[in-house]
Amino acid sequence: MKQSGKLPRSSLGSLALIVAVLGGGAAAFAYSAGWLSPGRLTPGRMIEALAPPGGAPPGYRRNHAKGICFTGVFEANGNGVELSRAKAFAQGRYPALGRFNLGTADPNAVDATVRVRGLGLMISPAEGEEWRTAMINPPVFAVSTPQAFHDLLLAAGSKNPEAMKAFVGANPEFAGFASWAKTAPWTGSYAEEPYNGLNSFIFTNASGAEHAVRWSLLPSAKPIPISKAELDERGPDFLEQEITERVRTAGPQRWTMLVTVADPSDPTADPSKAWPQGRRTVEVGTLVVQRIEPERDGPCRDINFDPTVLPPGMRVSDDPFPAARSSVYRKSYDLRTAEAKDYPRNKAAKP
Repeated sequence: MKQSGKLPRSSLGSLALIVAVLGGGAAAFAYSAGWLSPGRLTPGRMIEALAPPGGAPPGYRRNHAKGICFTGVFEANGNGVELSRAKAFAQGRYPALGRFNLGTADPNAVDATVRVRGLGLMISPAEGEEWRTAMINPPVFAVSTPQAFHDLLLAAGSKNPEAMKAFVGANPEFAGFASWAKTAPWTGSYAEEPYNGLNSFIFTNASGAEHAVRWSLLPSAKPIPISKAELDERGPDFLEQEITERVRTAGPQRWTMLVTVADPSDPTADPSKAWPQGRRTVEVGTLVVQRIEPERDGPCRDINFDPTVLPPGMRVSDDPFPAARSSVYRKSYDLRTAEAKDYPRNKAAKP
């Protein structure tokens, strides 16, 4: 994907606003613990950069703070075993738990103001394996490195009107995300969004063959574009209300999981670069969302959707972001669980 690094000056202000509520899998990126050293990024510094001007609301995730839980199943069709020996790909139905969310550190954000929508997912086959992943709706990530993401957050929050211009000039890959954010249609439902795992992982099958892959969830519901003006007229929490009512009245919602296999020349360390069209894809199963529950008392509340929690047959690649995300996810989890009294449940936690 070739993108120009130059953006019109008039666009920089709107892009800063987009970045202020940017997230997705972007929630809390920093260097992994093995990289930490004086002057380098730490989980704490990244969380500080993610915090809104008034500070992080205690008890909530430090990004993707607004969300709603779901439970359901992952129906594996068996095709995935050619790529990975993970039990989640053997034909069968496995428990799935997840969270629809918005890419913002503000749990009270108005839905129509947040461009990035996300889905955290945990699939739990028998024999104790778990596969956790966090996906977002843009087709590419905003930047190519954790350091650049930190710089982006600082530029977006800066009072210096030249900060974003300087950032864009230094990070031309941002143009791909910026184009999506400005031109992609909005929808009125979490059920109509695709969710993309933009990071690269390595799958190993039963024969020991390895494949570099990325995955996506493609909705069965037909996306219906709506205008930003129409979104603005809806309530501040319309996405949670809509998905709750949709599942209640129309029944379970489905997404096809598609795994894309890289060619040897494809970049695996840079989630801002899309792989070329025409790469081999394998449909490995269907996510079925059966039940929606508010997060405050829901089963996803205390789940850390750490993308490095992987079953045998999957491992991280040379992409630095999964390890980076893991380190900050842990920090965020520790902070919010220590602040549970500030975000009290309405009822006793489920065992």
